[in-house]
Amino acid sequence: MVSLKSTLPEFNDINDIISYYSQSSDFSNLMISNELTLSIAYFGSLVDEKIIHENISTPILDKIEEISSLNLEAIRKILPIKDTKIQNNMEDITQQVLQGKSLIFFKDNADRCIVVNSLATSKGYREQNDAENESSVIGPKVGFVENIDTNLRLLRKSLNTPNLKFEEMVVGTTSNTKVVIAYLDGVINKEYLYTARQRIKDLDYDLICDSSMLDQLITDNSNTPFPLLLTTERVDRAAFCLINGQLTILCDGSPYAINAPTSIFDFFVSPEDYLLPWVLGSFFRMIRFLGVMFSITATPIYVAVLTYHIAIIPKDMLGPIIDSRVNVPFPPLIEALFLEIIIEFLREAGARLPTKVGQTLGIVGGIVIGQAAVEAALTSNILLIIVALSALASFTTPTFKMSNTIRFLRFPLIILASIWGGLGLVAGVIILFTHIIRLKSFGIPYLAPLYPLRYRDLTDGFLRFPLLMINKRRTIFRPLIQSRFSVKAKIKDKRDDFNNE
Repeated sequence: MVSLKSTLPEFNDINDIISYYSQSSDFSNLMISNELTLSIAYFGSLVDEKIIHENISTPILDKIEEISSLNLEAIRKILPIKDTKIQNNMEDITQQVLQGKSLIFFKDNADRCIVVNSLATSKGYREQNDAENESSVIGPKVGFVENIDTNLRLLRKSLNTPNLKFEEMVVGTTSNTKVVIAYLDGVINKEYLYTARQRIKDLDYDLICDSSMLDQLITDNSNTPFPLLLTTERVDRAAFCLINGQLTILCDGSPYAINAPTSIFDFFVSPEDYLLPWVLGSFFRMIRFLGVMFSITATPIYVAVLTYHIAIIPKDMLGPIIDSRVNVPFPPLIEALFLEIIIEFLREAGARLPTKVGQTLGIVGGIVIGQAAVEAALTSNILLIIVALSALASFTTPTFKMSNTIRFLRFPLIILASIWGGLGLVAGVIILFTHIIRLKSFGIPYLAPLYPLRYRDLTDGFLRFPLLMINKRRTIFRPLIQSRFSVKAKIKDKRDDFNNE
């Protein structure tokens, strides 16, 4: 089985390690002394620059004349840092750089180096660093922040591998915003990397202040209500996308990361699904899909039935429906639009107001306005229940952008149902699916793996199979390495061999 580690080149000396790590934009290789060819190398996203300056470079420069040529032991004694070692094992050195350690070495004699612990212990964290809009009950809650260097550190802490590469670019003719493309070398299909790089380079826009603006400018189709690129504020979700062979785009000043390519199923997956037993994870995922279908179609069905198909209502239900609508002067279309717009008003007002006030407004406003509307005979109590349940169901999606799309789709379906009844609703659903089938994300079909059908990828689609059964990366992303980990027979059988102990 091909592993991620096997994609690394063979390092013969420190210069080979520096050459490989220099492909990532957050790696620095600084010359301390030209005469002695003395250099220091480190990942800027992991180390504390203050330690580099005060405890490494300054003491060496102050006593540079006392250091004999190619004498690492003399340099190590100068450093006012306890955790220092002279090492010559290239494999160990490769991993220690990823742990926030710096390398001090002579370029002309690069078979060994001084490894200095310069890790920034608090860099990348703040008091309020939780993911606010993608919260979960269990699992890590660390989210991205507005500082891109901090976000790079958070990613490196999650994926401690030399294959993680960062490619830095500058966009915005006026803002000159720093943008970084993160990917796993040896896993990602380079076609997506070239596509992202080219689309960002071709941008001729004056101000890029958030990743959402960058999302709209590099997406495959900007004339669709569906989000074609997955934005997330969770570090663990971005790391999972990188592991699957996707790329992550970070924008300075934005606490959200863009993941591409993506399919429509990614917007219904929560990181919490993989932290629960697979039966519960699959159940909650199905609840989300059912909630979306109910949210989109419940109100249009009500309008279609009461406008054109009253005969299909059972006799036992006909009486309560007549009683609830007997004093309502409006047709079902106006009644439904009235309630849906009120719900949108409450949502928008609650989102813009301070948190405590917004929560109070949403609860009290919904109860008071809904009850007053029923008593004033502006709407029926049955439709009030349906609209309230539809609003709740739209929040089951773990991604805010897809929730907005679901809110929007109800309105055209309600209008079609009021014009042609059930036929209009069916026509609207067919048009919707036709539109989704034609969408692509970085060239990947948006409806994959359902269309085109990929049986193996369905193990992590509508249902979440056991973790041991989803050891393969999704084929729709065409990763260079298919296997994520090996599944041994002993692990599958859950039997321990005590005879070998």
